[in-house]
Amino acid sequence: MLDDFFSRALIAGIGVALVAGPLGCFVVWRRMAYFGDTLAHAALLGVALAFLLDVNTTLAVAAASVVLSMLLLALRQKGNLPSDALLGLLSHSALAIGLVCMAFMTWVNFDLQGILFGDILSVTRLDIAIIYGGGAIVLAGLIWIWRSLFAATVSSDLAGAEGLRPDFAELVFMLLTAIVIAIALKVVGALLITALLIIPAAAVRRLSASPEQMAVFASLAGIIAVVAGLYSSLYYDTPSGPSIVVAAMLLFVLSLFPVRRLIKKLTAENRGGI
Repeated sequence: MLDDFFSRALIAGIGVALVAGPLGCFVVWRRMAYFGDTLAHAALLGVALAFLLDVNTTLAVAAASVVLSMLLLALRQKGNLPSDALLGLLSHSALAIGLVCMAFMTWVNFDLQGILFGDILSVTRLDIAIIYGGGAIVLAGLIWIWRSLFAATVSSDLAGAEGLRPDFAELVFMLLTAIVIAIALKVVGALLITALLIIPAAAVRRLSASPEQMAVFASLAGIIAVVAGLYSSLYYDTPSGPSIVVAAMLLFVLSLFPVRRLIKKLTAENRGGI
């Protein structure tokens, strides 16, 4: 099965969706979409460094994202600029530096479209191993900090008063987000990574009865978007990464309809008929 490029793409996309769903819930709850964009732009710099240093692209992107996260925390502690200004500064600076570095590296033929919008159809067995290995680390880390991170999302002061170390949980969350950005780069590209984090989580928010249920539903929505996007890409000959995001967007549009109310109504009618 792994000898077929489309099967590899499906397996890789499903692996990313499984991890992006729960993490994306916290991105939505904590209103950190701009932070995801910042790390995604840093991915471009990571790609340039990977070719310059001749190292694995995923590792280089993860390293660049982690460094940018640490830089954001250091600058935010100084308190000279608000967080949104710092995110904008770091986001566009990382993107510009990455593009300038690529321009200087004339001996390398960059697939800029693949970097920006993903190239999931070219994933290898090594890419799949990295996605599932990195995904397992992310899920384990998220489970580890779930209670403290969720408490900090509700009220940072209350979490601190209960001894849950909200600052440490936020730091780990940033590192986990950096890993997801790195492993998702080849699936949807630097410009669309944040969409895979946000849209499935936003689509299932109204349908979920608890935070844990929303995390599971977000993963399922991401998987549906990946499968539908890839098959529509194959059928209509459209770019795979953007097709996945369009499929996720359609799921969000469907979620705006009163699906939950309709399900309850049909269940009540069936019980009445019995």
